[in-house]
Amino acid sequence: MRIGQGFDVHRLVSGRRLILGGVEVPYEMGLLGHSDADVLIHALMDALLGAIGTGDIGVHFPDRDPDYKDIDSTLLLQRVLSLINNQGYQIANLDATIIAERPKLAGYIPQIRQRIADLARIDIGRVSIKATTTEGLGFTGRGEGIGVLAVVLLEQKQS
Repeated sequence: MRIGQGFDVHRLVSGRRLILGGVEVPYEMGLLGHSDADVLIHALMDALLGAIGTGDIGVHFPDRDPDYKDIDSTLLLQRVLSLINNQGYQIANLDATIIAERPKLAGYIPQIRQRIADLARIDIGRVSIKATTTEGLGFTGRGEGIGVLAVVLLEQKQS
């Protein structure tokens, strides 16, 4: 078994769509980034890459590379999942916490869980996604950005 943790943060800005876990969440702002800035997928990818000891998303998908400009982060996740598979591992479970004061995300969590389960080709029971606030404290509390903490457990595939 291998465990990995990931963390990512993106600034909220006007004129961008808000994508979390491959799901568009209606909101007047979106996340700023070189790709679609899906902070949840980015934290999950960092956790997965950390679990197999191959660096982070900046190593695999540098933000200076024009090939990744505005790319759908789920496509990058599929590449990371291929790396996991090629090293003989599969996801046992994953757990992530979205840290955001706004928008309220509780109504979107089931759809996000299902999307991630589908992308990872695992049972939804292996996917835990939660959302919390920082009670108005810090950059997330002021509504300036969204952060995500993620943990994954990988297990060797059965032969």
